[in-house]
Amino acid sequence: MAHAVIVSAVRTPIATSFKGTLRDTPAEELATVVVRAAVDRSGLAPEDVDDVILAEELAGGGDIARYAAFAAGLTAAPGQAVNRHCAASLAAVGNAAATIRAGMDRAVVAGGTHSSSMNPRLSWRVPGSDEPRAGFNPTFPYYEGATDDVTLAVGWNTALEVGITRAELDAWAKRSHDRAIAAIDAGVFDDEIVPIDVVAAGEKIRFAVDEHPRRGSTLEKLATLKPLRPEIEGFGITAGNASGVNDAAAALMIVSDDLARERGLTPLARVRAWTALGVAPHRTGMAGVEVIPRVLERAGLGVADVDAWEINEAFASVPIAACRLLGVPDDLVNQYGSGCSLGHPVAASGARMLTTLTHHLRRRGGGIAVAAMCAAGGQGGAVVIEAP
Repeated sequence: MAHAVIVSAVRTPIATSFKGTLRDTPAEELATVVVRAAVDRSGLAPEDVDDVILAEELAGGGDIARYAAFAAGLTAAPGQAVNRHCAASLAAVGNAAATIRAGMDRAVVAGGTHSSSMNPRLSWRVPGSDEPRAGFNPTFPYYEGATDDVTLAVGWNTALEVGITRAELDAWAKRSHDRAIAAIDAGVFDDEIVPIDVVAAGEKIRFAVDEHPRRGSTLEKLATLKPLRPEIEGFGITAGNASGVNDAAAALMIVSDDLARERGLTPLARVRAWTALGVAPHRTGMAGVEVIPRVLERAGLGVADVDAWEINEAFASVPIAACRLLGVPDDLVNQYGSGCSLGHPVAASGARMLTTLTHHLRRRGGGIAVAAMCAAGGQGGAVVIEAP
């Protein structure tokens, strides 16, 4: 059985939605940029690619993966769009690895693309009425006793379940910003970022640096931010200790190890295991924690075997909970920032995390890394990679 190996991993810079540099760049254009770059940097020709699997979230219909494949010059590659909310691009990578392991494909581009700035805003008609029913998914009770469509409470539910204070959330968020700014200043992301040319304020500019992290973030500033759900007593989730709303895309070129040998390609990492699970929707944040033992079991590993972690900061409470409950060393988690600082371009975040981990393992000379995250509706996803 072939192994699935990563031979390139790229992403766009991450922009702040609605007012940022990519506010007028649709998700399919972001996808085209990273699909083309993933192929170009891999050493393969477009005709070598068997498929393109891309995550999308509320992109408005159609098949964004096929759009990007064709626009990037991969005419013979079909496209598969997948959606597992926040964990969708982790699922895309798992799907690609599975078809390669099964011997059905030998080269697949996998990743995700997301533009909160350009995504359509959806509404439904109230049953038995012509009145609009606002919201994107009003069927999940994210907070016990609540039936509205606001997802923010799941981060606080995680904090309550584990006993995490507002001060601890803010401290983690500050660390996230500090680490992201340090990584940007040190050029850590230079190898993974594909600059993108855009028109902003009537001028053509080259966008090459993540714009969401805040320089000079302090605990004092974070402490002044108002809770995002003030109607819930004691609610401790703020715009500072939760993820941003962002635009970006990321993609990895995943091939069989025998194809890599045939073409003289250098594997950056092997996709060792992947999985997903479901929990009650109000425990969505905990899904990003509980999925970790499951993916480690599938990889035949323990927490102590892992050299680097990306546990998405949709809410700071999620990685804190993983460290506290599973014994994950917090100094190895989100070493270059995460959702609170870099941002959370939903359908692209999982692929972004794997891209950053792939390059991190290459710099450190090998090792094992885990990407894990919660996903809306009570889901969790995770992928394990290993670099030689």
